[in-house]
Amino acid sequence: MAEAETTALRTDPALIDPTELAGRFEDEKPGRVLTGPVALVLTAATLAIGLLALWQVFRPLAQGSKYYLIFFLAGVLPLVFLAYPADLRLPRRLRAVLAGRPSAPDATATGRSGPSRVDWLLAAAALAGCLYPVLPIALAGGGGGYDAFLDRQGLLVGLDVAMGTVLLLLLLEGCRRTTGWILPAVCLVFLGYGYYGGLLPQTWAVAHAGLDFGQLVDAFYNSDSGFYGTPLDVAATYIVLFTIYGAVLDLSGAGRFFVNLSAAAFRRSRTAAGRTAVASGFLLGTVSGSGAATTVSIGAVTWPILRRAGYPPERAGGMLAAAGVGAILSPPTLGAAAFIIAEYLGVSYLQVLGWAMVPTILYYLGIVLSVEIDARRSGVRPATLAAGSAWRLLARSGYHFASLFAIVGLLAVGLSATRAVVLATLLAVALSFLDRAHRLTPARLVAALSTGVRGVLAVTVVCAAAGVITATTTKTGLGPQAAALLVGAASAVSSEPAVVLALTALLAAVALSLLGLAVPVTASFVIGWVIIGPALLDLGVGAPAAAMFVFYFAVLSEVSPPTALAAVAAAAVTGGRLVPTMWHTLRYALPAYLIPLAFVVTPTGLGLLGIGGPRQILVATVVTALGVAVLAVAAGGWLPGVGPAGVPERVIGVAAGLTLLWLQPVPAAIGAVLAGVMTVGVFVRRGSTGPSGGTRAGSPA
Repeated sequence: MAEAETTALRTDPALIDPTELAGRFEDEKPGRVLTGPVALVLTAATLAIGLLALWQVFRPLAQGSKYYLIFFLAGVLPLVFLAYPADLRLPRRLRAVLAGRPSAPDATATGRSGPSRVDWLLAAAALAGCLYPVLPIALAGGGGGYDAFLDRQGLLVGLDVAMGTVLLLLLLEGCRRTTGWILPAVCLVFLGYGYYGGLLPQTWAVAHAGLDFGQLVDAFYNSDSGFYGTPLDVAATYIVLFTIYGAVLDLSGAGRFFVNLSAAAFRRSRTAAGRTAVASGFLLGTVSGSGAATTVSIGAVTWPILRRAGYPPERAGGMLAAAGVGAILSPPTLGAAAFIIAEYLGVSYLQVLGWAMVPTILYYLGIVLSVEIDARRSGVRPATLAAGSAWRLLARSGYHFASLFAIVGLLAVGLSATRAVVLATLLAVALSFLDRAHRLTPARLVAALSTGVRGVLAVTVVCAAAGVITATTTKTGLGPQAAALLVGAASAVSSEPAVVLALTALLAAVALSLLGLAVPVTASFVIGWVIIGPALLDLGVGAPAAAMFVFYFAVLSEVSPPTALAAVAAAAVTGGRLVPTMWHTLRYALPAYLIPLAFVVTPTGLGLLGIGGPRQILVATVVTALGVAVLAVAAGGWLPGVGPAGVPERVIGVAAGLTLLWLQPVPAAIGAVLAGVMTVGVFVRRGSTGPSGGTRAGSPA
């Protein structure tokens, strides 16, 4: 066995660079690094937005939530044009995929050039378009002011339509600047469908009576399902507070503590390097909510450890990406779409956290097993990490967990998610003074507040633009029509209800995965819920299971080839080849693709969401955990503690894992028997090749 190497962790306080926080809830294009007066303007504006969001928690504006959303969007949208360059070239990710290499940031995107005159004009137009509904402008078609604007719903005058059109175009441009070309194109497709759908043959299921442009603008600009609908409400009331909380926690030194704690816990393990990367992803994910951002953060620290341990760049990148994507699945923050689930279903955020607990554990179980298998199959060298005692580290800096526990505790006693996260933020600020190097002085607190608000710019414009999709779907009735087509396609294969449900779930999973390749997670969830959600509900799937199914497959777009945003970020860190990194990521994240199917296709699967009695929850968890373990062995080609698995054993393992995930007594029994057959086959293979049979240590798997 190779001699253990000692690897020291990076110990600089700024584990996560503030610029990385900009993509905390959405994977976005890099923003400008602003300096001078423009930076002061941006800081002042973000500070005002943050204070407004905090004020709204305890002293809501009397005119209602939509009134607040108008002012929130009026503060955020102009900043997008100041903080993000136009960058009209082909998207970096597409160039990288076509070239088969990691995508590096464009110099123009991350440079220090300030906003142009056009950017300032667009910012001014955005401010006017957002504030127009509340301005006391006397119109020929009615009085001015907010109440008069609401009274004109369905009867907009010409100036209303003009200002709504301006805001529509600016939101699409804001989306293009922050997330790329695809989401604006999707919005335009829905806009075109709403306008031209009446020209489709009326015998087509997706045809509708047709809407004129004024009706569409009215639906976007002056209804509760358009720009100011639930997605923007979630961004302005929940997500902005959680990004502020994350920025406060980062600047207080929590990020470095989480990584050091992971290293200390596994410093003497043979698989210390891999375990540290996975544990760091989980711990950082509890306050991140972004797959790519967490991947970059843990990769910057743990890639040197993985490299010295002998991990190839592509394999290490796959591990980092899979661990990072777990951030969107990990309580207590999850991703932005989780807050939308709570709003759509009218449940507390604590319930959504409860639904996510068991799937998160199973997801990381699959990754940890894959790490153990890789370490033995690939001959990874043990790396003794230069970290102190985990208990001593917990005693000195364990207070960083206090605010995380506080969020869950406050939610449990009935406090709203918004108040819980604000109080947790205040607790994190107070506890920061226990560490002289990271205490949040007034200046650092302003920086944290500004960084947190800047982190919500991209998700805000995505959520507002998603109103184009939701409003068009609502006005045209596209959701039920698309659901009928999906169920009809499954029914054409079989009339058996269980088979129809399983096929519909598979078709929905494929559709959501393809959709997620093109648009950010939040938009993918919104589109999936309004179009695919009704199909699952019509087949008797409970609302929690349907919503979490759509959520998981929207999230998994970050590890799905050919885009796999988290894998792109990991390849950029490790310097590995892009396509192999994506496939390694897919292998590590494989259980996450199957678990959502388990809690949709069988009633017993609801136990994975914590729904049902203790026995149902326990049985579903144990059986699914066995299925995840068997699939990890089949994917990795190695049974820990025994030896390599050949092709026959791996095929049997795949069959066993898939059968176990059906979560019914007979399939579970068959799956357990097949798992036993696979294990016996590995023992027989080991006996025929000797204890050292399999892949030679140090050789590529």
